[in-house]
This record gives sequence, C-alpha cells and structure tokens, in this order.
Amino acid sequence: MSLVLDPAAQDLLFREARTANTFTDEPVSDEQVQAIYDLVKYGPTAFNQTPLRITLVRSAEARERLVQHMAEGNQAKTATAPLVAILSADNEFHEELPALLPAFPQAKDLFFSERSAREGAAGLNAALQAAYFIIGVRAAGLAAGPMTGVDFAGLQKEFLDGDHTPLMVVNIGKPGADAWYPRSPRLAYDEVITTV
Repeated sequence: MSLVLDPAAQDLLFREARTANTFTDEPVSDEQVQAIYDLVKYGPTAFNQTPLRITLVRSAEARERLVQHMAEGNQAKTATAPLVAILSADNEFHEELPALLPAFPQAKDLFFSERSAREGAAGLNAALQAAYFIIGVRAAGLAAGPMTGVDFAGLQKEFLDGDHTPLMVVNIGKPGADAWYPRSPRLAYDEVITTV
C-alpha cells in the first residue's frame, strides 16, 4: 500500500527534513509564523489540549539574553538564525479546556485539578505540538533547528514563569551554506515494530 501524500510532500516534510545548523539572513515574517500556526493547530492532542506556547525571540537584546543560556555548540547558530522560538508547555492549559472541549467541559476538573497531572499531560501534548510545529516550519519552505542543549532553568527564569516549562529552542529560517550534517542512520521497520 502506498501513502496518499504526494511523494514530493513526503520528501519535504520527512525524508529531506534535517536539523539546520546555518541559515541565510532572509527574515522570517510574522505572516509566515501565523500561517505555520494556522496549519499545525489542528494536530491532534488528548482532550484537544493546546499546552504549547511559543515565544518568538526577535529583538537583539532578547537574543543576547537567550544565547547565554544555550550550550556552547548552539550559541553561534542561535545568535545568527533569522528567528528563534522558545517552545514551552503551559501547565495551566486546563483553564482553556471548557472552550476547547465543549462536549466534555468537566474534563478540566475531573482529570486536571492536580498540578502533577497537568504537568504530565502538558509535557506530552506540548511535545506533540512541538513536532507538529517543526513539520509546519518545513511545510512553509523553511528549515528548523530544534535544540535541547540549553540551560532550561536559566531559560525559564529569563523568559517564562513558573507555570511554563521550557521544552526546546528552535532556530528557523532558510538554510544557509553547509546547513546539514551527514544523514545519520535510522532503525529499520523490524527493529521498531512489534506485533503481539
């Protein structure tokens, strides 16, 4: 059985997707980010949660503050990427559930009244949304450089509050010269899939 998605789209979204390490200086507009979000917001999550929060780092002053929290190997590319996004999980996402899940508004209190339950759900579902976001960046014809080499405690203190848990930093833009490391191997189907 073949996939329904056009082979060129398969390549764009998956087979050619790589973590970009250099970028051109072509800017990424607010309109591009809006188009990306307007596409990826439809990706499924449990209870239609939308815990992902995106902080766009555009000013030079904010960029300097961010770079000092990045691991050494991530500092130069974060300093020069056209746009940088901090992706975080909102641990108070449940406040939006009555509007986002009108068929089951009681889910807010039934499942998410405890902070520990919210943190677990927010982390998982925001990670799903982060993956959708990266695919959306690819769909916009841009490259993404997701990174977890960051001082998360420092990042949270600098840019977020106690209700938001940082997940990753993503550099975004048109790929520059020598943007890609050689493709690393992937596991084969029979190494991953088990039928019981």
